[in-house]
Amino acid sequence: MPRKIRNTLALALLGLLLERPMHPYEMASTLRERYKDSTFKINPGSLYDTVESLAKHRWIEPVETVREGNRPERTVYAHTELGRQEFIAWLDELVREPVAEYPKFVAAVSYLGALGPERAADALEERARHLAERIDGADTALADTVGKGAPRLFMIEVEFVRHAWRAELDWASRTAAEIRSGSLPWPEHF
Repeated sequence: MPRKIRNTLALALLGLLLERPMHPYEMASTLRERYKDSTFKINPGSLYDTVESLAKHRWIEPVETVREGNRPERTVYAHTELGRQEFIAWLDELVREPVAEYPKFVAAVSYLGALGPERAADALEERARHLAERIDGADTALADTVGKGAPRLFMIEVEFVRHAWRAELDWASRTAAEIRSGSLPWPEHF
């Protein structure tokens, strides 16, 4: 049976609620503090829609309303037993079973020849520069968290993404160099 909720932001919120009950603003702040906004797309509209959907499906429930100073009241949410079970089952499924994700970059690479050798090499070199910047950012995030005592497990996805970016950076740089040297043959019909 298909999962009722498939939004990966929901996965992130359910993960946070394993720690303690939180209100949506705290959830968003915590995700950003932990650099999870590089893994999950976080914006206020989608965050509140996701919280609403999780509550509608009884995966989370309001447990209290709090007010700090002059700020508006905030509803604090916690896991339900159903939500905890769904989270664990969903997480287990995502870790175990590779799925086709159809990345845009792979789709573009499949038609790299249409750019011509010069433009293709330029594009790959620019991508490599952007990837190097992202890797530096991930290194900083890891130093600011794990390097300061946070458990490595809390940032394991940043470590994974950093390794994936390094592999992509190596490939893009090597392929651009092959194009520039002429060792990657370019068909005449392009």
